[in-house]
Amino acid sequence: MNAKVEAGEPKITRQMTMPQFDRLFPNEEACRAYLRDRRWPNGVHCPRCGNEKVYAGKARPWTWECKKCGAGKSAYRFSVIAGTIFENTNYPLLVWFKVLYLMLTSKKGISALQIHRMIGSGSYRTAWFMCHRLRAGMADPDFRQLMGIVEIDETYFGGKDSNRHWDKKRHIRGTGDKTPVIGAISRKGNVVCQMIEHADMPTMHSFVAKMVSPKVELVATDEHSGYQYLDRWAKLPHQTVNHRQGEYARGVIHTNSMESLWSLLKRGVAGTYHNVSKKYLPLYLNEFQFRFNNRNERDIFGKAVAGC
Repeated sequence: MNAKVEAGEPKITRQMTMPQFDRLFPNEEACRAYLRDRRWPNGVHCPRCGNEKVYAGKARPWTWECKKCGAGKSAYRFSVIAGTIFENTNYPLLVWFKVLYLMLTSKKGISALQIHRMIGSGSYRTAWFMCHRLRAGMADPDFRQLMGIVEIDETYFGGKDSNRHWDKKRHIRGTGDKTPVIGAISRKGNVVCQMIEHADMPTMHSFVAKMVSPKVELVATDEHSGYQYLDRWAKLPHQTVNHRQGEYARGVIHTNSMESLWSLLKRGVAGTYHNVSKKYLPLYLNEFQFRFNNRNERDIFGKAVAGC
């Protein structure tokens, strides 16, 4: 009986708890050692030229010298944070790690104002800056085209015109004044989202060609006209569901997984951030993508630090 109950329970990847975080990072030295090991798992090398023959600085701890890319007789000196998002900041690594930990363990995100309250930063702007830098570090540099059954869907971000103040109303119906975002998700796999200027056929076809493998098993979309002729133009096996006619699933043909992610993202925007500008929307997409794509990663924190 117990075995059946355990087998039916949802799979949960245990993340680092707050007491574990405090034990792992008791001081700044522990943070620097962790960053060094995650950044250079095979040994320290020069961030400029990749030279592995570097020498530890004697006068300054956590610095190294590379004679290969130095100027003249002077060697290039770099620190453990050189070339990372932590460079040229006044806050210690321990604070940065705490902010990153809070962002990764909050399913719907955590606002910069809440971060400001928790870390006691000098100003809200400082916390906002730190969050955006960490979101930039969550971009996936090793993207691989999606395979299997891939769902593609679009959504729009922006407040309702009826909710705006009288002198800010634009009197535009539908989605004309909103920011379109397109996303693709592989069933039981990864997701990729991208802000676009126009939800038209050339833009959406270009996104599909870039993100979806030619060896895909099936591409499932809704009836949006921007997805027309994917089977002819991109030579992809393409099937649609017609939401306008009340059809949301036909066997394996549906976009429910992608719509679930949109729902999570919009709940985060509405309930946590309250407002996201078009300028910084791609950074928020980075954050939600990273958390989703590493949902089964036991060391999601270490992976995030390695990418910073």
